Amino acid sequence: MVPLVLLAFAVSVLAVEGYTSRGFAGDHVGRGERAGRSGAGVPQEITEGGPVVDAGHDPPRTYRAPARTVVLTFDDGPDPAWTPRIRAVLDRHDVPGTFFVTGRQTARHPALVRDLIRSGHEIGVHTFSHPDLATQSEDAVDRELAFTQLALAGAAGVHSSLVRMPYSSTTGALDGPSWAVARHLGEKGYVLAFVDQDTRDWSRPGARAIADAAVPKVPGRGTIVLLHDSGGDRSQTVRALQTLVPRLKADGYRFSTVAGLVGAERLTGGAGTAERWQGWVFVTAVTVSGTTVSVLGALLLVVGGLVLARCVLMLGLAHRHARLARRRPRAGPGPPVPGPVSVVVPAYNEVVCTGKTLRSLAASDHPVEIVVVDDGSDDGTADAAEALGLPGVTVVRTPNRGKAAALNTGVLRASHDIVVMLDADTVFEPSTVRRLVEPFAGPSVGATAGNAKVGNRHGMLGRWQHIEYVMGFNLDRRMDDLPRCMPAVPGAVGVFRVTALRRAGMLSGDTLAEDTDLTMALHRAGWEVRYAEHAVAGTEAPGSLRQLRRQRYRWSYGTMQAAWKHRHALVERGHAGRFGRVGLPLLAVFQILTPLLAPLLAPLLAPLIDLLTLYGLVFGNAALTLLAWCGVLAVQGVCAAYAFRLDGEPLWALPLQQVVYRQVMYLVLVQACLTAPSGYRLPWQRLKRKGNVVVPPRGGGLPCEV
Repeated sequence: MVPLVLLAFAVSVLAVEGYTSRGFAGDHVGRGERAGRSGAGVPQEITEGGPVVDAGHDPPRTYRAPARTVVLTFDDGPDPAWTPRIRAVLDRHDVPGTFFVTGRQTARHPALVRDLIRSGHEIGVHTFSHPDLATQSEDAVDRELAFTQLALAGAAGVHSSLVRMPYSSTTGALDGPSWAVARHLGEKGYVLAFVDQDTRDWSRPGARAIADAAVPKVPGRGTIVLLHDSGGDRSQTVRALQTLVPRLKADGYRFSTVAGLVGAERLTGGAGTAERWQGWVFVTAVTVSGTTVSVLGALLLVVGGLVLARCVLMLGLAHRHARLARRRPRAGPGPPVPGPVSVVVPAYNEVVCTGKTLRSLAASDHPVEIVVVDDGSDDGTADAAEALGLPGVTVVRTPNRGKAAALNTGVLRASHDIVVMLDADTVFEPSTVRRLVEPFAGPSVGATAGNAKVGNRHGMLGRWQHIEYVMGFNLDRRMDDLPRCMPAVPGAVGVFRVTALRRAGMLSGDTLAEDTDLTMALHRAGWEVRYAEHAVAGTEAPGSLRQLRRQRYRWSYGTMQAAWKHRHALVERGHAGRFGRVGLPLLAVFQILTPLLAPLLAPLLAPLIDLLTLYGLVFGNAALTLLAWCGVLAVQGVCAAYAFRLDGEPLWALPLQQVVYRQVMYLVLVQACLTAPSGYRLPWQRLKRKGNVVVPPRGGGLPCEV
């Protein structure tokens, strides 16, 4: 339920933000289209009349400022930095101003609007998101005004019938399309306020130039002046007012508002109780939505930076690892290194898989002892293993105590100091064991991770998981192998020194990721963990999305449990401290934090980049959004292509995997993160086996049966 609630919240806030500030793509119309619909230009009495227009009458009425009367108007606010400073100057000189506010700024800073009204200033409407109304559909224009009225009602309990159209400061700037909008606004009861003099203070020409531009060009003539209290640095506007107001007063000018010119007592009135409550809900929704989108934008930058850094780091280290691996001579079919080994196979109800697994081990070109630990199976797994009659195979029957206990039992029954561990559904190549034990020629090596591949790639889901294994798991292990900070030896294919296991405390059932837990314990015990990329094994991946989700939920949750259990490695010394200060942060940043930030507010559908892509397609520039999204996929594609080149694998299933499969993985990670704080002991979730694993081929192609 929590992911569903978070999803609903994310979709709601993005819809509110997009709908109120941007509108849909269908809202925008061309000027030619609107001009054709209006069918008329601007009447001469408008262009030659006063700057205040009441277009609701026929013919329209216009108003001018009386002689020696100045109306100071301010657009684009309120702004938390500049509106209070401008208001302070006006209040100090007892001068009223008319502030044309945008609904979006009003919703963000409602207290500023209340302060303006309390100081006796007039409030006008400057649309909600400051679009060019001449390029908007009629519905979009109505929505801009309705949203602004809701914002005013919620912020200050008022409404206003005074409006100024963005990008139309003077009546001379009107054309056919904009006049059509003006007529529409007049029919809805709005009075339009244009100006006589535009100070162009937005261009910051200097305080003196702004003050000079506000002085009536003809001495004694009344004028309406355009200034701005938002949209950038307005320090010059503040300084200009400090000299302009005393200067005009000294010349005998008085100051008024637009309402004083029209003759109406006030163009701003009180809103009803219902309107105030609706406005309060609207302001709250807009505020929360705006804040959320801002946070999402910041998270997008963080996630993008982390993804790019991870790709660069991964490619660089993987390339260096591949070069070093090519220089290291690999053992041939000659003398084994370092000698016979034991292989422990834990099995619980694995009758469909055991035969294929044991036959692949028996075909190994390295001498092995095979210990099958039947963990209380009730499907005849132990009998099937014994019935194979393979040489060197010992079957141990135990009550069901879990995988960790079964592995410990097998280790105790092993005859050799090197023990290979694999799942009962895993199939080895003949050379896998030999290549796994090559690093054990070094006495400091305590464990080696093999190269696990998906062995049942028959359907699209299997191919997607194969891409994940090659692109993520194995490329990550190459990156982690260089600084000797590999966080996990996979349970499907790994080998351990028994001496190291005993010093690390053997396998534990404390977490759901016993392989990760054990690997971290080995690091803390001072042992090195290596990666043998040529030791290939095929493992059976989940065959349905439901099983896949359950498996990865267990993995993600178990990884978090293991990282928390071994957190003290951060302050330890030696190899343990290096793992704690390098391996654990890499694990936290690239395997938990990076994928978690992406779907933080949309855990059920998509990661952050995908959710914002949908937002951009609906409310923003679709072409630019698609370009950015493709750029992110291209970066990931480069990493994938290089990973597949290193492993000699085809890449044709990658595009669809990026769109569909990874969404399931993000959901799983968020579900695990929601579970972790509760400390819930998630039960082991066993997958239903089909026994369709085949030996992964070298260099791609179709797998081969054992």
